[in-house]
Amino acid sequence: MVCDVAIKIKRKNEIKMKMKEPVERLLEIRRLGDLGNQLRIAGRYKQAEPLLKRALALAEKMFGPKHHEIAFALNNLGMLYKYTGNFAEAERLYRRALRIDERVLGRDHVCVASLYHNLGGLEHARGHYARGEPFARRSVAIRRKALGANHPIVAEDMAALAPLLDGQGKYAEAERLYRRVLAIFKRVHGPEHYDIALNLNNLAAIYQRKGKLRQAERLYVRALAMKEKLLGARHPDVAMTLNNLGVLYKAQGRFDKAKPLIGRALKIFEKNLGPKHPKVAICRENYEQLTRQIN
Repeated sequence: MVCDVAIKIKRKNEIKMKMKEPVERLLEIRRLGDLGNQLRIAGRYKQAEPLLKRALALAEKMFGPKHHEIAFALNNLGMLYKYTGNFAEAERLYRRALRIDERVLGRDHVCVASLYHNLGGLEHARGHYARGEPFARRSVAIRRKALGANHPIVAEDMAALAPLLDGQGKYAEAERLYRRVLAIFKRVHGPEHYDIALNLNNLAAIYQRKGKLRQAERLYVRALAMKEKLLGARHPDVAMTLNNLGVLYKAQGRFDKAKPLIGRALKIFEKNLGPKHPKVAICRENYEQLTRQIN
């Protein structure tokens, strides 16, 4: 009897362990993905990559090739590659994730919208604005229907659509979107938030292209101060606004203000992105042009 009870207890514990192991593996996949995303957001791309690759490998081993967790891990790694300039690999991962999620979750699921959002952002990074617009509009349409027009996630989708319109010279619609997005984000997040800084920078770029240089300068300065406070002075996103403000000053002939800003942006980009990234090339060209103008 004692032996029989002991056997039953042992079997029960073994069943519990077998049930517990998948949960623990899933938590480890999510932990690796979350940590990798945190490092990406912090601009620590080299440290993020092995974690996100490991999360994908574990997910594939646990779930097989056609599960939402695979799509989730593919999307995380794709976002990293977009930021590091590995656009071809980012697209491959995004499209594989999209095929999985559309099959598993349905074409109108909010997770599918995230992938359309990211495909639009990737085309923006490549400078293919017209190609990216349908992806961004699809993400807005899916999530507006699911969540309502004033939801902050819908605002994120509109914020991704606006620069694609801006890049095609559709300034009026882009400006309307930025203003609406900023109103939603301020209502939800208060006056200081990364999304607010990002969209202030982008709205400033429209003002700059329209020749409204004072308004552009004011918004760039606000965006820069907010980004430095939230992200730290050496973050690549800070460098983006440094470069933009420097280019504005260069166009105004205020070379004494432009050179230190663009020079600082170039150092940040080179350290975080490496010498071959498109943002490094653009910033270096801005700096060299400015140097020639001064000399």
